[in-house]
Amino acid sequence: MDHPHRVVLLAGPSGSGKSYIAQRTGLPVLCLDDFYKNGDDPTLPRRNNLVDWDSPRSWDAEAAVETIARLSRDGKAEVPVYAIGADRRVATRPFEVAGSPLFVAEGIFAAEIVEECRRRGLLAGAYALRRPRGTTFLRRLTRDLAEQRKAPGVLLRRGLALLRAEPAVLRRQAGLGAQPAPAREVLRRVADLLAGHPHHH
Repeated sequence: MDHPHRVVLLAGPSGSGKSYIAQRTGLPVLCLDDFYKNGDDPTLPRRNNLVDWDSPRSWDAEAAVETIARLSRDGKAEVPVYAIGADRRVATRPFEVAGSPLFVAEGIFAAEIVEECRRRGLLAGAYALRRPRGTTFLRRLTRDLAEQRKAPGVLLRRGLALLRAEPAVLRRQAGLGAQPAPAREVLRRVADLLAGHPHHH
């Protein structure tokens, strides 16, 4: 089946600038973080009695793929609005890709759905944003402190843990089919896709 719209999946470690780069493509951007499961969902993975929000199992891959499929087919869909502070979906909003042949879906778990999107013929490209680790660490910490997501000590500890985990995160995302690439390269490839010259591997 031919889809009028196709998705560019943009993964990358937490704080690597996915939403910023997604915005810079000039394409419609679907935020995949809105597909986290609700905090009271019994299927949520737990670690030391706390929900492990860094685990892909804390995220509803099926709903994300269904939404991408609907956008690819119809050009519009209702998407969830997720409040991180409340750990739940608080609303839905209409999302449209309008006349654009491509749209970006970005999020820390974007790589988890590369295979399924490819299988369904929805995928235009899939990338994992690679940044210098120190940069990512500082950007994430600055953002989280500004948004007062959690106590500073908690954020710092989580930041250091994520910093150590980052190479493993990128390896995992690459293994799932998202090509690690720096921001410039991602933007160049998306421009190429838009120009209708897909890069063949």
